[in-house]
Amino acid sequence: MMLGLYLAAVIVGLVAWGEISHFRSSRRLTGSASGPTEAVVVLGYRNADDQKLNLTNRWRVRAALRSIDAEAPSSLLVCCGGAVVGATTEASLLARYARELGYTGRIVLEEQSRNTWENILYAVPLIEDAHRIKIVSNPWHAEEARGYLHRQRPDLARRLVMSADYRMGEQAWLKPWATAYAYGRARRARRENWLGHYLAEYEEMACRAGSGPHGPPAAPVPAHKRPEADKQRV
Repeated sequence: MMLGLYLAAVIVGLVAWGEISHFRSSRRLTGSASGPTEAVVVLGYRNADDQKLNLTNRWRVRAALRSIDAEAPSSLLVCCGGAVVGATTEASLLARYARELGYTGRIVLEEQSRNTWENILYAVPLIEDAHRIKIVSNPWHAEEARGYLHRQRPDLARRLVMSADYRMGEQAWLKPWATAYAYGRARRARRENWLGHYLAEYEEMACRAGSGPHGPPAAPVPAHKRPEADKQRV
């Protein structure tokens, strides 16, 4: 009897921890920007099947579509992700699934990126004209991406607003695991100085392009220079 109560309390505690952490993460690094145009940026997850999206990517597309403001005069869906593990880019698969769900609005593809930093790096030229920017993934991953936008383009980061990628009770069983994974990933990123590595490459690419800190990179970062842990994205 006592053991059953103890296990039930542990399960409830883990679920509550996952819910609270995801709720907070979904709101960090967002503001209250306003304006008639918005860009909804959905981040891809490694997808081995060239014809069909995996469950994670399907959920991200659905979260992106529900994040679109139906009353906005202009909305742009930006699908991000290169061909990381398959022959087809994640961006094209995300866009195809959005159309299958009935979305008829504007879609642009970012098909160069191979990790989260590059998702934002290559999406920047596509979202510069938007008054409001929403980044969609699981809340922890989206928060990481928002942090990268703050590093790359603080001016655009001021336009970040909340998306609808958090819903209470949705995938509640998965949230404690995702939270634990996110904490572990963050510790590894600090230990291996992923951000310092990215910033150094960003400066090098900007210099090669001769475009300054706000200009687009000349070419994708060579694979052999990327941190091993981030070649296959969260």
